[in-house]
Amino acid sequence: MEENKAAAKAMSRFKRVCVFCGSSTGKRNCYRDAALDLGQELVSKKLDLVYGGGSVGLMGLVSHVVHRGGGHVLGIIPKTLMNKEITGETVGEVKPVADMHQRKAEMARNSDCFIALPGGYGTLEELLEVITWAQLGIHDKPVGLINVDGYYNSLLNFIDKAVDDGFISPSQRSILVSAPNAKELVQKLEEYVPLHDGVVAKVKWEAEQVELNTSLKTQIAR
Repeated sequence: MEENKAAAKAMSRFKRVCVFCGSSTGKRNCYRDAALDLGQELVSKKLDLVYGGGSVGLMGLVSHVVHRGGGHVLGIIPKTLMNKEITGETVGEVKPVADMHQRKAEMARNSDCFIALPGGYGTLEELLEVITWAQLGIHDKPVGLINVDGYYNSLLNFIDKAVDDGFISPSQRSILVSAPNAKELVQKLEEYVPLHDGVVAKVKWEAEQVELNTSLKTQIAR
């Protein structure tokens, strides 16, 4: 009976989590620790990983932990970045795509939620794009970031300022969820209730993704 309760508690509403993070490990050990912690949390919840491919930086740390823990790892990477000298060798399944735009679309299509660890321009761009897609009603998947030792404090302050000054509506502020560690963030994402303002946009976007995927397979085969 107790084992059944523990198993039910461990179950997640998600199957696959998309992780955005740096291709560097950063200068502080807390970033490495956070990446390893997130990988372990995904394994404990039996969640598969979708990420940008490669084995360098925080991306590599998360992917190796999930892969070693028995989770499925899907690395989606543009053909131009598949040189192992650039990204290292991707573990698990590798899905080549034509360009960065298709990479993000495929990462989103194959995921049930999004988590950002510390990173640079690329991580920030990916995070803000999926937040914008949620704002427009293109998807209703939870989006969260792990605010490791206050790394994202300035970004969160900027978003709050944008709300105060009328550029982001208060209701849309809740699109982005944050927590200081993986365990707390995953729990918040499990409890997230999406806005339902963009049902038509979501259906239209999903139809376009089917068309894009067909086109993508043709381009990759060339």
